[in-house]
Amino acid sequence: MTLIDALLQGILMGLLFALVALGLNIIWGVMDIVNFAHGEFLMIGMYTTYWTSLLLDIDPLLTLPVAALVGVLLGIASYYGLIRYLLRGPAIAQLFGTFGLMLFLRYLAQFLFGIDYRIIQKGILIGKSLSIGPFIFDCTKLAAGLLSLFAFAFVYYFLNKTKTGKALKATSINKEAASYMGIRTDKMNAIAWAIGGGTVGIAGGLLANFYYVYPTVGLLFVMIAFACVALGGFGSIKGVFFAGLLVGILEMVFPVFGSLVNSDFLGPHFKFTIVYLTYFIIVVFRPQGLFGWKN
Repeated sequence: MTLIDALLQGILMGLLFALVALGLNIIWGVMDIVNFAHGEFLMIGMYTTYWTSLLLDIDPLLTLPVAALVGVLLGIASYYGLIRYLLRGPAIAQLFGTFGLMLFLRYLAQFLFGIDYRIIQKGILIGKSLSIGPFIFDCTKLAAGLLSLFAFAFVYYFLNKTKTGKALKATSINKEAASYMGIRTDKMNAIAWAIGGGTVGIAGGLLANFYYVYPTVGLLFVMIAFACVALGGFGSIKGVFFAGLLVGILEMVFPVFGSLVNSDFLGPHFKFTIVYLTYFIIVVFRPQGLFGWKN
């Protein structure tokens, strides 16, 4: 793989990382709450695509609306069943509350599905590749990148061009002022959780096309999502998009660069080291992130 190959592959993965981190950033932007269970939302989206495609014998891509719906319902249920009550307590209660939700969902998945690694083996794009000039793309990753871009653009349009989206942004800027303007902030909180669950559900459905499904899979990707949110800037939709791209490119380009200079130290096993090192460097010099706007 050349550096240009790695760059293109990194952009595709970066688009998926950005979609994973998008919901986390929206929830933080609106409510100032870190959802530690975000990775488990992703895991449930992956299991939804896996089981729906297997039991109904349909293509995994056709299950994306189901994964999105499950994510939306999970987000709404989490807000009305847990988060709304935690808001009455101190901030530490919110942290431990979402952490407890993470453990509950993870071990519930282990109880229901076991600890086995599962993978989707049948689908219209699975096992296929597309050649464009000198470059060869895995069709599942190409579709994941393009559909992630489409989903991200849709949410961006919703937030910036619709009345509900503008109400969400107003709530994120100043909740008290928004309520004085007649905006039902409790409803906006629920919508933020619904969008967060829906977008990460779609990301999980796309990821299940080429990645193993198991109960703890969310841990890896939620750490990447946290890095994207912090890099891009808490509450910045544009920031999380470019941070996702940056993380994806670093993850793919770094191992190729290591092989070109024939260095074991720069191998694939250290690819996330450079990602988090970049994160540390950026937050040291710019704590609000690349596009941070919210104090």
